[in-house]
Amino acid sequence: MALYPAPTAAPAPDTPGASSGSPGARSSGSPGSAARMSSAPARRRADLAHGALAALAPALVGIVALLIWQFVTQSGAVNTYLLPTPGQVAHSFVGALQSGLFVRYGATTLAESLVGFALGAVVALPLGYAIARNRALAVALEPYLAASQAIPAVALAPLLMLWLPIGLAPIAALCALIVFFPAAVNTTLGFRTLDHEVVDAARIDGAGAWSLLRYIEAPLALPTILAGLRTSLTLSITGAVVGEFVLSDQGLGGLLIIARGNFDAPLVFATLIALAILATALYGAARFIEWFLIYLEA
Repeated sequence: MALYPAPTAAPAPDTPGASSGSPGARSSGSPGSAARMSSAPARRRADLAHGALAALAPALVGIVALLIWQFVTQSGAVNTYLLPTPGQVAHSFVGALQSGLFVRYGATTLAESLVGFALGAVVALPLGYAIARNRALAVALEPYLAASQAIPAVALAPLLMLWLPIGLAPIAALCALIVFFPAAVNTTLGFRTLDHEVVDAARIDGAGAWSLLRYIEAPLALPTILAGLRTSLTLSITGAVVGEFVLSDQGLGGLLIIARGNFDAPLVFATLIALAILATALYGAARFIEWFLIYLEA
């Protein structure tokens, strides 16, 4: 029987940060948290300033260019017969818009470019995939794809006129030739640069060719493919105008020919602005569709 009670362990002395009420515990994490909280508004202000600058900079460049243009024409350094004033161009643009001239001719150019883009994409996408997946096919066809870019598309216009009925068909075919190459190249690049470990893992899990393409390869290659299609869609306007120069007098390209024949320099500049607006609208639509498709795949 013990004569004295067993000694109990003495409480450990308080150490900094050992208890929740110690100064160390109260101050733990406070400087970092305070710095993050104070830096958040600064980052927001910096983002807002960057966004405002990104929106304002193009407008400022355009205003400066217009002022220089106005000064050059108003000072008499360049004859307005050769270079009309911005006011003359704006007046011609509004007049052509109100009279329906741009709508009528622009609709023709838009139809030609979209049909040509669709034709080029229908051929370029499967062919680009086949080249990326079949080494023998790549060796056989890639030299011809590269050589096709050495021939100006406009040089093929007389052949297209002979082979196809006059109207939409030859111009759409010329557009297809112009948009085909970037779409095919980007499609091939998108499938060639896939992560092979992911693809091999899907094959091991039993994915067939179609499932592999639908759920693994296509989503991973989609950003690169869409970038090529976006470039092709913008180039389709160029193809339509080139075709109109050579093969017809329709569309905005035909309107440029008419304005040049009438020595109407303001209408020439106004038509060029209309072409730029049309190409920009197509580019913006392609960007939106690209974002939407990537969002759906995410």
